[in-house]
Amino acid sequence: MARIAGVDLPRNKRGVIGLTYIYGIGSTTAKQILDAAGVDVSTKIEAWSDDNVKFISKYIQDNFKVEGELRSEVQLSIKRLMDIVCYRGLRHRKGLPVRGQSTKTNARTRKGKKKTVANKKKATK
Repeated sequence: MARIAGVDLPRNKRGVIGLTYIYGIGSTTAKQILDAAGVDVSTKIEAWSDDNVKFISKYIQDNFKVEGELRSEVQLSIKRLMDIVCYRGLRHRKGLPVRGQSTKTNARTRKGKKKTVANKKKATK
C-alpha cells in the first residue's frame, strides 16, 4: 500500500483519483504530479514501483502544502478574520454562510437544524 503524506492511498484506484485522497491535492494537481514523475495517469496505484512512490512523495513534500500543514494554515486564516472582526470573520463566528448566499430559506448546512419559534397568540375581545 502506498503511503504518501501520512495518507494510505487506495491500491485499486487510478493514480489521479488516488492522489486526491490527500488533503490539498485535487485532480489538476494530481495530473501535474504524475506528469513530473513520468507515471501514466491511468496506471493503478498497486502497479507503481517503489521508486515512483518515493519520487511522488518527495515531489509533493517539496512543492506543495498538504494535510496538517495546510489545515493549520486554513484555520489560522479563519482565526485571523475573526480576530480583526471583519464581516467574513463575523459570519464564521455566527456559523452563517460566508460568501453571500441567501439565508432566508436555505443555508441549513451552515445554520444547523431548524429551531421552531412559537407564534404569538391573537388578542381576544
